[in-house]
Amino acid sequence: MADAEELYSLDGTIRGAAPGGIEEVEGRIERRIAYFEQHAPIPVEVPATPGPAGHETFGWIDFGHLPNTRDLGGLVGADGRTVKRGLLLRSGALGFGSDEDLSRLRDEYHLNLVVDLRNVEELIEIPDPMDAFPGARYVHADILARSVEGITQEKATRDKVMRERREFERAMREDQGDGMEVMYRYLLLSESGMLGYGRLFREILELDHGAALWHCSVGRDRCGIASVLVETALGVSWEDIESDYLATNIFASDEQSFSYPAVMRALYAARDGVVEQYGSLMGYINAALGITPTEVEELRARYLA
Repeated sequence: MADAEELYSLDGTIRGAAPGGIEEVEGRIERRIAYFEQHAPIPVEVPATPGPAGHETFGWIDFGHLPNTRDLGGLVGADGRTVKRGLLLRSGALGFGSDEDLSRLRDEYHLNLVVDLRNVEELIEIPDPMDAFPGARYVHADILARSVEGITQEKATRDKVMRERREFERAMREDQGDGMEVMYRYLLLSESGMLGYGRLFREILELDHGAALWHCSVGRDRCGIASVLVETALGVSWEDIESDYLATNIFASDEQSFSYPAVMRALYAARDGVVEQYGSLMGYINAALGITPTEVEELRARYLA
């Protein structure tokens, strides 16, 4: 029988094998939320528990060192169809994974696509261990690009990326809050964000077998927005999208959840900005990301059952 130290890190993060299945994980989640109530220095928003039917544990995978790697499988999408399990994964940086974690991603999930949403400095500091996944495709899609290197060869687009970045940095300096709402709008509405998220969809559409995984550093903001978009395209309800977004606060470390937790006001700010310009998140996927209704249907045909 595993003891508490094996199941939880010193800061309370959920981790480790879960031989007790869903009931055991639900118990860990309940204890984690109770831990927030006792120890969090700020309010931390969490989803209603258990999660939606078929996704009660928010798709959490019991890796030893990748606490926020989760499977979209089990979410209910368009026409009541269910997202297939084991094919669409969201995560924090893979460089933290143990050899066992990486072997499971390779052998159990047949990981064949990794989309890294981090900036250049982050991926240099903690590179993805792609040698653990022979034959898998690695794609760098920098959502918060600080430079235009490798983004595009078109001068007008390069100039727009740099101009938007300067405006974003100024807005962050001037913001009187914590900047989350400013950042989330930028994630979706900046040229670098649209290029990166559009690339994510293109790569998933081109994947002919195995699992796709997208990640940032923690699996909260850039990855969280990516997951919102993929779930929207698959027809997942907004209620379940919110639940999946907030679940990161359960699975991230105390340092991450107590310093900059996932907050609904930021997600609402991003959604409202998109609705103002594109009418809806689906309108944004079609118009801003260039993913046609036919391609959305292709995505659903492939990943819903």
